[in-house]
Amino acid sequence: MLRIGIIGLGYWGPNFIRTFSDLANSEITAICDVNNERLQQVRTKLPNVFTTNNIDEMLNRDLVDAVIIVTPTKTHFSIAKQSLEAGLHVFVEKPMATTGTDCRELIEIAETNDLILFVGHLFLHNAAVKKLKQLVVNDDFGNICYLISQRLNLGPIRQDVNALWDLAPHDISIMLDIIGKTPVAVNCQGLAYLTQNVHDVCTLTMHFEPKCMAIINVSWLNPNKTRLLTVVGEKKMAVYDDMEPLEKIKIYNKRVETIPYSDSYGEYQTSFQYGDTISPYLHQVEPLRVECQHFIDCIENHVSPKTDGLNGLKVVKVLEAADTSLRNDGRLVRLSKDDHINVENKLTVA
Repeated sequence: MLRIGIIGLGYWGPNFIRTFSDLANSEITAICDVNNERLQQVRTKLPNVFTTNNIDEMLNRDLVDAVIIVTPTKTHFSIAKQSLEAGLHVFVEKPMATTGTDCRELIEIAETNDLILFVGHLFLHNAAVKKLKQLVVNDDFGNICYLISQRLNLGPIRQDVNALWDLAPHDISIMLDIIGKTPVAVNCQGLAYLTQNVHDVCTLTMHFEPKCMAIINVSWLNPNKTRLLTVVGEKKMAVYDDMEPLEKIKIYNKRVETIPYSDSYGEYQTSFQYGDTISPYLHQVEPLRVECQHFIDCIENHVSPKTDGLNGLKVVKVLEAADTSLRNDGRLVRLSKDDHINVENKLTVA
């Protein structure tokens, strides 16, 4: 039985308590939060669980085998590092850290201590996302031309990070997984309305080689909740609408073909092809449950997670570059293999 410690009782913390409590091969043995009122509520429901507002007390008393870090983004690195150095397996919510340098340090510590480092990219454990990838990464769909996503809602409003860092990690992780490679450059624009220097709405563009791009629009200042991803391929198109209760994925047998050049004025230069629209069956299981079970399985079987430290690093590299672009009026930021960031005075990829 794996002993689990939960650090953070904010927005997602209670969901992890519920999920790990329901799994057969884990038990929650300790919970930590700085808010004593939240801890008291937990004590009422889980009287046998050790509770504290001191992380050192949790980590140094042989209470847990693994910790779940569900704290504000800026604390992820320090708490994850402390937990790994204490010899504990770590599940850290997205984003893994706020810099690529910090991510690489966590990866190194985990490898040195032979520990599992797991990053909470929830949507990579989502049945709809797995099915979407299966359907678009094949010859029938053709090469991907571009992807575009919208992740919009009215709240929750953050103060510690902007909408880019809060919301975009989901879509970045999905898109990198589908495309199967990292972008060569990014640019990002946004505006801060509610709090100075904390952007409420952002639009990020990732540029891939050859001839592919992915656009992400995020906002916590929008009247309607939207979770929409469109993938346009050479032969077909797909839409994933996470707000749909049943038909979350639709594959459109639509495409545009370019007709060879002709001198004849009467000939069209493009041809629109229309076919059937299908919505595949999805066997849906709560993604958080799948994610938590995968974390336990990785520890028990000593295998690398799908969302390991390297996976987390790739997402943070994009976020870090996008944030640089955001702070430089949307200028293009190129990502090289050595992670060096170059800011350019243009918004297009040469």
